[in-house]
Amino acid sequence: MRKNFLNSFSKIFVAGIIAVGAVSCGEKSEEKMEIGKNVLHVYSWAEYIPSEVFEGFEKETGIKIMEDIYSTNEEMFTKLKAGATGYDLVLPSPDYVEIMMKENMLDKIDKSKISTFENLDKNILKRLSEFDPNNEYTIPYAVSATLIVVNTKYVKDYPRDYSIYERSDLKGRMTLLDDMREVLGSGLLMSGYPQTVGDEKAFKEAEEKIKGWKKNIAKFDSESFGKNFASEDFLVVQGYGENIYMELTEEQKKHTDFIVPEKGGLFSLDSFVILKTAPNKEAAHKFIEYVHRPEVYALVADYLVLPSINVPAREFTEEKPLFKIEDLEKCELLRDTTSTLSIQNKYWEKIKGGF
Repeated sequence: MRKNFLNSFSKIFVAGIIAVGAVSCGEKSEEKMEIGKNVLHVYSWAEYIPSEVFEGFEKETGIKIMEDIYSTNEEMFTKLKAGATGYDLVLPSPDYVEIMMKENMLDKIDKSKISTFENLDKNILKRLSEFDPNNEYTIPYAVSATLIVVNTKYVKDYPRDYSIYERSDLKGRMTLLDDMREVLGSGLLMSGYPQTVGDEKAFKEAEEKIKGWKKNIAKFDSESFGKNFASEDFLVVQGYGENIYMELTEEQKKHTDFIVPEKGGLFSLDSFVILKTAPNKEAAHKFIEYVHRPEVYALVADYLVLPSINVPAREFTEEKPLFKIEDLEKCELLRDTTSTLSIQNKYWEKIKGGF
């Protein structure tokens, strides 16, 4: 399962290939990729697609799935830009889909081959159309959001946005992610600016706001926020809900509030994309179509404890999602901000300095 779907862009153009192990339903593949009409290569996040989905597709179609894993969008992008070939399907976050579209790395998806496309939530498709009109390159897989998570056993009467970090009575009991995009993006949005702004004035205002939050946090933490929240070392954390949820006991879940910020929130729509170099585009279309069958997608939504972006699948889900799709209405979809990378780095260094 993904831990960091929004990552700093500081490693986007790092040279070199990150070695990862290929698996097919948990089994390692040969070092050389097996290519053929009965093999589909998926490049994805760890523990992101339930094994039952792979197994069901293989049983029905006879097409063997080989899955390679990446831990960050940067790792995936760097490997593909360095010349890695043989992959068919990838599941980037929207900012990286946008980058990959600009780099001419993606093939258009033939929606006539995906009979289940109509199952997708039209509002979700509309958000992707901000950079992919008519969803020519993207078929969404899962919606996720960066949350503020609160221990309600100890914290009462709190705002449902990042102004909670202004509470001096919680000093030393809160954390923010150690992530430039996450924190700067939220600071900009809380200051009334879009994440794509390039104005120095906007970043100065965001810096001052975030420095106000910094006075009250124990640390910037992208690694152990889930465990530390579960241990009650920290009572308010910025993080990814699924990674916190899996650390909690059933009793703890009763007094944990998973908040999609009413102001300052960012969200992601990881999507299936087909690479221009994909050797088996036919199988890629078949797999996307299979995943969005209602009874199949319900397995995905329950597994990730996230809201179903597949409308008829909602009738089959059993788990209560950590948030509702409607909660995202005031959030911004993660977008490509590489054009402002230098100014982001400048202000992030100023914010992190002396911490």
